Amino acid sequence: MFGGFATWRNIPIKFDQVDTSNTTVKFSNFLRLTPNTAASPFENNIEIGLYAEKTGKTTQSYGPSWTEFGNSGGKTKAIKAGVNPSTPDGRNHTYMLLRKPSGDQWDVLYDYNTVGTTTDQIKVIPGATNRIDIGMELLGQQYANVPVIADRMQFLDGNNTWRQVATKNTAKVVTLPACSTTNKPPKCINAKLTDATTFSEWTISKPRTATSSIAREHTEDAARGNKTVIYNGVDQQKLHSCMANDPNNCLRDVPGLLECVNTYSDCNTESITAESANIGQAAPEADAQSIRQRAAAAFRVDATNVNIVKTTSPDGAGHSGSIWEVHSNQTTPGLAVSHKKFKGFTAKYSALTGDFLEACWGAMC
Repeated sequence: MFGGFATWRNIPIKFDQVDTSNTTVKFSNFLRLTPNTAASPFENNIEIGLYAEKTGKTTQSYGPSWTEFGNSGGKTKAIKAGVNPSTPDGRNHTYMLLRKPSGDQWDVLYDYNTVGTTTDQIKVIPGATNRIDIGMELLGQQYANVPVIADRMQFLDGNNTWRQVATKNTAKVVTLPACSTTNKPPKCINAKLTDATTFSEWTISKPRTATSSIAREHTEDAARGNKTVIYNGVDQQKLHSCMANDPNNCLRDVPGLLECVNTYSDCNTESITAESANIGQAAPEADAQSIRQRAAAAFRVDATNVNIVKTTSPDGAGHSGSIWEVHSNQTTPGLAVSHKKFKGFTAKYSALTGDFLEACWGAMC
């Protein structure tokens, strides 16, 4: 496997407005690629996705990020590029992981533009087994309402061809019972795999109540006038229209796009020039104690041994303004569900909104 691709819409995630200060309440919808599973199905991997987290009684964060899990630690970074990445407006977005032409590392792309590169992935031996996952995970699920989200996925094979996963090679894992007259919200889930010979769509929702609203599918006319603009070989008008209405087939249908993602770091001018809007619920200013508690819970360490200071983000860091920087030397598994342990972590949050910005743990700091 040389690449992974997924697409879904930015749907609204709602959390109960109650005190959950001692509980992590978080939604994740992700694409995860494990390049080499010869030793273990939980080897080093890369994850990119959409995340929402309850940050206070009435506040929450929302937006995409990507994470690398390596031998020596890990790192994760929020994605601020693109058109309204942190706005639950129903817009389609694309997520890609592409193996670099040489070496063992991978490029991370959001809306067909590169937003990061891995540094600690293990060697992929020809013929070795690998794994690609797509789906939703919830922490504190009893407090969350997730409307219908439709996930679509493809992988890049050794012949440089994008394919859907064969149904016979697809495994489903659902840990909550299906919603019914006997299994009622919030302790149930709705999940459906649309397939024939290949997996085409994984549709899932987690209602909070029996009358939870459902996000409706919609289409958009994303054409930007009649003038054809070619950027790095990509017809931008056709790309923007495809992303709005049929993102699963853009690599096939948009002239020049497949060649571009294999050659250039940027293929989508709309994402490069956009000024993102963030309409997530945020407190006037995030306080140090709540940030300390969130970081301690995320990294599963004792909050009393976590240090926090307010600093100013340096130029070129990808975010501006004051930030809360959290640090601890305690042993932590990082942000992975793993038996591995690492020494220390650093995490950064916006001091204004409380939004997560980036983190690292172990020797990857």
